[in-house]
Amino acid sequence: MSSRLSVDLVQKAARIGAGVIIGASAPTELALAWAEAAGMTLIARARGRDFDLYTHPQRIAAKQGQ
Repeated sequence: MSSRLSVDLVQKAARIGAGVIIGASAPTELALAWAEAAGMTLIARARGRDFDLYTHPQRIAAKQGQ
C-alpha cells in the first residue's frame, strides 16, 4: 500500500487474521496502538530492502551476512 497506515487498515487486516501489515508510508499513532494490541507486526516506510519495524519484531528474522 502507498498511503498512510491507518487504524482502519490495521483493524481490517487483524479481522482477517493477518499477522503482518506493510506500508510505504508512516503509520498513525492509533494504528500503532491497535497493531500492538492485536499482536500484529507493523512495518512501515518500506523502500527496497529498508523498512521501519514498529510492533512485534519477533516475527521478522534477520538474514545472516546482510
